[in-house]
Amino acid sequence: MVPAREAGARAAGWAGVTTLFDPLQLRDVEIPNRIWVSPMCQYSCDPVGAPGLVHDWHLVHLGSFALGGAGLVLTEAAAVSPEGRISPEDAGIWTDEQARAWARVVAFLHAQGSRAGVQLAHAGRKASTYRPFEAAGTGSVPAAEGGWETVGPSAEAFGRYAEPRALDAEGLRRVVEDFAAAARRADEAGFDVVEVHAAHGYLLHQFLSPLSNRREDSHGGDLAGRARLLLEVVDAVRAVWPQGKPVVVRVSATDWTDGGLQLDEVVTVSGWLREHGVDLVDVSTGGNSPAASIPVAPGYQVPHAEAVRRGAGVATGAVGMITDPAQAAQVVAQGQADVVLLARELLRDPRWPQRAARELGGQVARPPQYARA
Repeated sequence: MVPAREAGARAAGWAGVTTLFDPLQLRDVEIPNRIWVSPMCQYSCDPVGAPGLVHDWHLVHLGSFALGGAGLVLTEAAAVSPEGRISPEDAGIWTDEQARAWARVVAFLHAQGSRAGVQLAHAGRKASTYRPFEAAGTGSVPAAEGGWETVGPSAEAFGRYAEPRALDAEGLRRVVEDFAAAARRADEAGFDVVEVHAAHGYLLHQFLSPLSNRREDSHGGDLAGRARLLLEVVDAVRAVWPQGKPVVVRVSATDWTDGGLQLDEVVTVSGWLREHGVDLVDVSTGGNSPAASIPVAPGYQVPHAEAVRRGAGVATGAVGMITDPAQAAQVVAQGQADVVLLARELLRDPRWPQRAARELGGQVARPPQYARA
């Protein structure tokens, strides 16, 4: 008898190629399928009573994706320091108490057969902002309302946000140490994968982009200088993260703006990341500056993931308006990326992996309690 996933692949003309439902081996970690949950900020922590501490909302939110059969569930951005939060309500992993709260979530994800990943992040000049559904306002939160001074590569504000303080040598050292400490806590919490956030206009992306990095020292100037902090962070994370567990980096492949970060530069940086022990590059775009025109359409960012995969010789993840199972399957089958990451579509349908398996003749984990469905 032909296994269901092979039958589905043959019917689609993809015999002998990788499918959405094949496991992916990254170092010693086997991820059961190629359907991953993209990080999605929830802005739901208590900023006064328990800043950065995840709770039942996060357990149910992330747990629903594991119940739906996702191979890897990545958390929302977990700030590596209090000043690294996007908003006062952001999740964090800068304390041991926060790590213990994450451990409860990780245990549930594992119990459902999913692997658990944490996204480590520092928002830089885009920190200390109101959460997007906040009625109190938009933009930077003033100190009187719980905000704080932001930092960045240069004293260049993002749009109408508050002007950041340019990081000095001590500040750079602390950022690297904060990422490493967060990675150590993530391991103690039981996470299988750690993702370093270097996309969407947050701190490490700010250093990579010439639009926000005006430095003239060792952490600015040419591409090697602008990538220095990212590589220092990756080295520090890799040094404390178990060698058998994979490190992922999320990048923005383009700023979509003249004079900004370009795809060929990101391909080069991704090659450096591979040499520094990164196992997969999660390829998104934009977020560091207002763009005049972005060709938003289904799968519009997939070609960037393919370019990085082929040009840098590293595994990649594709994101951005991937909503249809056949569309997702084609991305993996044609070698455009090794995995697909879904976000908004999973908010609409947390059981999307199981639906994809039904439609394409594959298999993903399914709780026995839901077998009657």
